Amino acid sequence: MAQQSSGMEFLCREYLKNNYIDPETSERLGVKRGLRNPDGTGVLAGLTNICDVVGYEKGPAGEVIPTPGRLIYRGVDLNELVREAYEHDRFIFEEVSWLLLFGSLPKKSELEKFQQIIAEHHNLPEHFIEDVLLRSPSPNIMNKMARSVLSLYSYDERPEDLSLENLMEQSINLIAGLPTIMVNAYQLKRRVYDKQSMFFHPPTPGQSTAEHILSTYRADQKFTHEEAKLLDLCLLVHADHGGGNNSAFTCRVLSSSGTDTYSAIAAAIGSLKGPKHGGANLKVMEQLEYLKAGVEDYRDEDEVREFLRRIIRKQAGDGSGLIYGMGHAIYTISDPRAVVLRQKAEKLAVEKGFEEEFRLLCLVEKLGPQVFAEEKGNKTVCANVDLYSGLIYKMLGISQDLYTPLFAISRIPGWCAHRIEEVVFANRIIRPAYKYLGVRQKYKTLEERG
Repeated sequence: MAQQSSGMEFLCREYLKNNYIDPETSERLGVKRGLRNPDGTGVLAGLTNICDVVGYEKGPAGEVIPTPGRLIYRGVDLNELVREAYEHDRFIFEEVSWLLLFGSLPKKSELEKFQQIIAEHHNLPEHFIEDVLLRSPSPNIMNKMARSVLSLYSYDERPEDLSLENLMEQSINLIAGLPTIMVNAYQLKRRVYDKQSMFFHPPTPGQSTAEHILSTYRADQKFTHEEAKLLDLCLLVHADHGGGNNSAFTCRVLSSSGTDTYSAIAAAIGSLKGPKHGGANLKVMEQLEYLKAGVEDYRDEDEVREFLRRIIRKQAGDGSGLIYGMGHAIYTISDPRAVVLRQKAEKLAVEKGFEEEFRLLCLVEKLGPQVFAEEKGNKTVCANVDLYSGLIYKMLGISQDLYTPLFAISRIPGWCAHRIEEVVFANRIIRPAYKYLGVRQKYKTLEERG
């Protein structure tokens, strides 16, 4: 092992000796790193009818003017969907899946039929669990979900068919089947890697996606209506975030090449797995533990403010200088998803004994922007959705292993909608340019190299 490590160190030294790109070179040449403009806004790379993410306006001189955040699915504001779900006590994720895929709100008969189709497709293909899941467990559920999606290719009679009808059928199968794959993959992880008992519950007919997840996840299959509603809300707010978010853009890039649905969705899962994207809620929960250990009085704003200041100065937390759960590429004054989750999670936090942790996160949301402004200048930041989603999953008794996979389950309708739009209407391979900085060198023979 020591010899292998030494060999890798040699290879890494050789790489670093011959490869370096100064970030200042990008600015000098006008290269937009991360496909970001100098003011931090995204480069306009495409057109979509699916989702709009609003966090700022542009002034007369092109300056960014912060505004309250809005998330709009197919023209319908997120807050309208939340209001409908709670005023009429309905599970809404399936309706939003329809909205994202088809572009309009379903009639009652259409929604009932769609809900029935989704529930029927919670079951996986015959022998899939034995052949794909049981034979190759993984310690990481996102990794296993990506591999499972690729494996679904072999169970599809028309995996390469890019017709609208087939793309739609594949989308429905993924929206309905991925929750079952996620829970079963987690049970295997418990047995093989955690040395705990595993259990497999068959899907219960007629359940919503949120109810299906809780029913198959919990050993006793019991859950309250309020718990299922809160999980349904999490699925709703994560369902899509525009074509420019990293995982949706990944899906669109692969789709533009003409590849199959399973390759495109597996790639999107791989993108979401990254801690800079879907894995951020885990970092928030880790940070919460640092706060609980470093702050004596959770209600003392001055004490919390100073701890956040130490985090930014890399004197506390994980040393990154980041306050996880704060800041977003688009939202400036507020992230509507974070606002909704905070409002709806408070009651359950009090009931389940998580009130102190909830209040502490609320203080982070309140004080974080102040500390950022004092330490970093006048940059406007706000709490993002990750600040509260991790605590909600914890309150629901869900393992941290599933925090990011649940994000993926939520995002499948959006990914599929973007894939269909890219395949049917864009029809041109995405191919941005990179400027070459290498130095011309003449080939030398082995003898000449010495």
